[in-house]
Amino acid sequence: EPVDKEFFRKRIRAAIDSRSTFQVSDQSNACRLIYAESDGLPGLIVDRYNNVLVAQFLTAGTEYSKDTLADILLEETGCTAVYERSDADVRELEGLPSTTGLLRGSLPELPVTIAEFNLKFHVNFEAGHKTGFYLDQRENRLTVRALAKEKDVLDCFCYTGGFSVNALAGGAKSVLSVDSSADALELCQQNVALNGLPTERHSTREGGVFQLLRKFRDEARAFDLIILDPPKFAPTAAHAEKATRAYKDINLLAFKLLRPNGILVTFSCSGGVDTALFQKIVAGAALDAGVDAQ
Repeated sequence: EPVDKEFFRKRIRAAIDSRSTFQVSDQSNACRLIYAESDGLPGLIVDRYNNVLVAQFLTAGTEYSKDTLADILLEETGCTAVYERSDADVRELEGLPSTTGLLRGSLPELPVTIAEFNLKFHVNFEAGHKTGFYLDQRENRLTVRALAKEKDVLDCFCYTGGFSVNALAGGAKSVLSVDSSADALELCQQNVALNGLPTERHSTREGGVFQLLRKFRDEARAFDLIILDPPKFAPTAAHAEKATRAYKDINLLAFKLLRPNGILVTFSCSGGVDTALFQKIVAGAALDAGVDAQ
């Protein structure tokens, strides 16, 4: 099979069709359209934010075909722009420089606004993490909304407030959003206000999560629901041992800050830490914290 424009068009069209199968558009006007290897297009990641596509070209192969891919993406989606965020570390392994900028079309005024389960979020894909928003957490954000009623919530590594906004929308008594980025916290506050949620129930704290969790422990603070959604501690299996200690540390501290019958919502996005290892880490953290976790 020749690898030409029609080859890419066929695979991009199939990827878009498969997203339609899951009726994602009923939940949000933002979604991941292209999942690299899973869609038969290794090294290509494309997220859609309303009418803007944000693409990562992470391999020499996708870099070589970048212009062709950008043209097809616009043709097949009808979007108005393709913006490149090829600034991931993995490009260094391919001998490629970091590259960002507008590839096709014209951009709307930033930040763009997306809708997700009847909530709205500002997304800055020029300066944010990855492509701008963690679309893979959509259903988990909805779960937090269902769990948050009348609870004091601590959202760690909150970024632009996806979980914080959902907790407030679910009727949380209070939400404290913690992140090391002042820019992310500002967007988090904007997202709370954008949805008409009670700003008096929401507060932010800038700083390192590890240090702040220890400070909260020393101050004997307590919460009913704690969210831990940290950045990647182990990009590869070689980093797993160091990452294990970091995950153990934050989960142990979180367990100590939970009230009886409290809920810990904890995540790992590290490729080098599989499900079984992560479960062992969280179980070990509960044991060392002296709590019973189910």
